[in-house]
Amino acid sequence: QVYLVESGGGLVQPGGSLRLDCVVSGIIFSFATMGWYRQTPGAQRELVAEITSGGTTTYVDSVKGRFTVSRDNAKNTMYLQMDGLKPEDTAVYYCNANTRFFGDSWGRGTQVTVSS
Repeated sequence: QVYLVESGGGLVQPGGSLRLDCVVSGIIFSFATMGWYRQTPGAQRELVAEITSGGTTTYVDSVKGRFTVSRDNAKNTMYLQMDGLKPEDTAVYYCNANTRFFGDSWGRGTQVTVSS
């Protein structure tokens, strides 16, 4: 069984920072491509940032230069450092793990609200 647990969401003012953590169990974490997605009501879930097993990162254009994805394979954990937050970053953020054997696995999500 694959488990992904997100933490670190909350309410922050525009321009502020948050760090999201995703702890993973049930897979060989170092082999997984990991991603952060977000979703707002009525919208499709979108990929925000991704990091491969080799450490290659990609970002959606709207967060480039503000968000940083990283991973610690020794701790089975992926991070998303979010700086310069904007109201349009408000969403539920989901952790995703993709492996050849299990395919896509998801966490339950954590709410991020950017508001003054």
